[in-house]
Amino acid sequence: MEIYFGRVDEAIAIMQKVSEWGAEKGLRIWPKEWLTKEKLLTGDVLEEDFGVAVWDGENVGAFILQKQDMEYWPKAPKAEAVYLHKLCVCREFSHRNAARKIVEEIARQCRENKIPYIRLDTALDEKKVRKIYLEMGFKIVDIIDYDNGRSMALYEYETWKQ
Repeated sequence: MEIYFGRVDEAIAIMQKVSEWGAEKGLRIWPKEWLTKEKLLTGDVLEEDFGVAVWDGENVGAFILQKQDMEYWPKAPKAEAVYLHKLCVCREFSHRNAARKIVEEIARQCRENKIPYIRLDTALDEKKVRKIYLEMGFKIVDIIDYDNGRSMALYEYETWKQ
């Protein structure tokens, strides 16, 4: 598996396709209208943060890998972690452990750069997503409860485990 960064348009196209599939299946997933350059490129998210995973010459998945996440991890020291967002896998690769392989490749690159953690956030009530991340080796390290009854789970993966 290889990962190419800076492929914004390819990454967004993959995210939109997965979003459409999820909506057709009745899954709670990012609305397609959130998945545009205008919405995704922010102070924390740069073009270089968009990743496309390629396996045997085919696009397998996409994600955003930030160097900081001021919304959920505002006090984290710089270079302590990368922050994984919008990880998605093309449907034809969904039962081939593609998400795990993507995370393993990100972890390998983190180890090379002496970055000890991969972090992410999801809604706490996303049971399928929680199961996937826990099976990959992520641990829930914090839960943020909101006044509206929703909760976010903050996950962490120790890159040196490999």
